[in-house]
Amino acid sequence: MSLAGKVAVVTGGSRGIGREICLRLAQDGAKVVVNYVSNPTAAEETVRGIVAAGGEALISKFDVADAGLVQEAFASIVAQCGRIDILINNAGITRDGLLIKMKEESWDQVLDTNLKGAFNCIKAVSRIMMKQRWGRIVSIGSVIGSLGNAGQANYAAAKAGLIGLTRSVARELATRNVTVNGVSPGYIDTDMTSELAEDVKATILNEIPMGVMGEARDVAAAVRYLVSEEARYVTGQFLHVNGGMFMG
Repeated sequence: MSLAGKVAVVTGGSRGIGREICLRLAQDGAKVVVNYVSNPTAAEETVRGIVAAGGEALISKFDVADAGLVQEAFASIVAQCGRIDILINNAGITRDGLLIKMKEESWDQVLDTNLKGAFNCIKAVSRIMMKQRWGRIVSIGSVIGSLGNAGQANYAAAKAGLIGLTRSVARELATRNVTVNGVSPGYIDTDMTSELAEDVKATILNEIPMGVMGEARDVAAAVRYLVSEEARYVTGQFLHVNGGMFMG
């Protein structure tokens, strides 16, 4: 399942799940473009990890919520690399708060990055992949998009929106040999979850049938399958990687 000769763009690839996806795709031969928006040090660290393991990587700074910047960035990547074969929509933010107290700004910021950002990147890459007659697009959703969660109406709405976006675009691009899928992680052991209070962690673990949090490599493995030739007949689907927390 080599990805040699493929070029992969991973938004929000500088840390956490995004970094693990970058490392996994590079490990299997892809040249990886690590996107970041505010933490160049983390992006450089991801690239160093890829290069140290014998892979190829470069950095691209752009805000996925800005359509103009996205278009410019993708044009630049094609100019440098000659093609884009894989897009991983991983960039995302949270602005949690109960609905009755949520500011309109918090709603807009999350929808602009987590949903509109994916739209911007898919739109920018679609023509490229259609011309190549080969492409893989994978968006990172969340179990929250299926279950909902108090205090995360904006985040849940954005991640649920990714499901509809993915299935619609999958139908549009299917005849061009471009598959469009998603991965919905549950609670994954990252820097963010490690900061949770112990009683909160205990509550979360009680909701997971397997009784443990997942690891970033579990998500990366699902992504790796969906971008492979073995998944050529899989499109419009979301793989749930959540230890049984949601089964749908």
